[in-house]
Amino acid sequence: MECRFCKSELKSVFVDLNTSPPSNSFLTEDQLNDQEAYYPLKVYTCEECFLVQIDEFKSHDSIFDDQYVYFSSYSKSWLAHAKAYVHSMNERFAYNPDSYVVEIASNDGYLLQYFKELNVPVLGIEPTKNTASVAESKGIETVNEFFGTKLAERLKQEKKQADLLIGNNVLAHVPDIVDFVSGLKILLKHTGVVTMEFPHLMQLVENNQFDTIYHEHFSYLSFSTVWSIFKECGLEMFDVEEIPTHGGSLRIFAKHIDNKHLAVLPSVYHLLKKEEDKGMRTIEYYEDFQQRTLKVRDEFMQFVNEQKLAGKKIAGYGAAAKGNTFLNYCGVNTSEIDFVVDANPHKQNKWLPASHIPVLESSALEKEKPDYLVIFPWNLKSEIIQEFSAVKRWGCKFVVAIPSLTIIEDYANQLLNL
Repeated sequence: MECRFCKSELKSVFVDLNTSPPSNSFLTEDQLNDQEAYYPLKVYTCEECFLVQIDEFKSHDSIFDDQYVYFSSYSKSWLAHAKAYVHSMNERFAYNPDSYVVEIASNDGYLLQYFKELNVPVLGIEPTKNTASVAESKGIETVNEFFGTKLAERLKQEKKQADLLIGNNVLAHVPDIVDFVSGLKILLKHTGVVTMEFPHLMQLVENNQFDTIYHEHFSYLSFSTVWSIFKECGLEMFDVEEIPTHGGSLRIFAKHIDNKHLAVLPSVYHLLKKEEDKGMRTIEYYEDFQQRTLKVRDEFMQFVNEQKLAGKKIAGYGAAAKGNTFLNYCGVNTSEIDFVVDANPHKQNKWLPASHIPVLESSALEKEKPDYLVIFPWNLKSEIIQEFSAVKRWGCKFVVAIPSLTIIEDYANQLLNL
């Protein structure tokens, strides 16, 4: 295997999470007895450019198909984040009815709907047909294709270049990252701005976020490596923000290298230095991550086994991809976790891949009254605890396993007293 950016041979294993089905390949009842396809979750660090990456064992077009189950609009906090972003960009760059905003991986229109409310023309690019259809029902024009240089050239010929080109949580999802970023340059107007958000590799390493590793994520990104990729493709970072989403993400701002109207701000140099000071440009930084994942797994399994021996009922909240990575790495099934609830109706009445844990409506909590509720999308724990604080009535406790096992009792009590 060679690096998808610099083409160096990959030798250094970052972490090996064994094998599992793709994290969003939920099962219907008829499929429970079928043979599931398992793929390696073995991640490498490039010793030259330090891009952390997994091989494309399952093609991206088979992962992002018309049965894709992730719809962005089911998270209230994510909608609030999107709305705040839109207003922030509008204040900073003064977009108006003569501007053109394009979002790549626009999903169900969760973000572009807010630009549309401000009468700013928008275009979504989204490969999953079912989510694109929801966006179109909101009046958001959507191109139902994968993005790359070929599509960018076509849109440029159609005079659809962007003043603002957005990509939230998509850069890690593309197998050919050079073609993707080269497409950004083509689709961006000369005076335009690219913003992208992606989970920060530094947070993954330092907070044991190994459950964010799954087959949809081909790359795990540091700022310095993304800076190099963008520079190679003719784009220049001029600003960056560290934001709290997804356990710690980056929002990068980029422009054409020859656009001198936007100065490179100190934030860029500060973060490059911060990563260098952390050691992220050395292979040693990445070498002990496997041991830390084993510790998290062992802590969680000890907790689960003790509670099951005591006759306790354990449920989960959130049929999230990260939860499936975690459960499958731990080897958990219905013997340990009775069921999972999720607000997304596209996941309800299905079963998690490999573990075969059923996904139920949230009302199942009141009926089954579990003793513990494990929050798998730990990045949304505040939102989830707030919404389901009523479970405290029968003594149910919230549990989070990342970055280390935490049983949340005081937090729930505080929320009940709000």
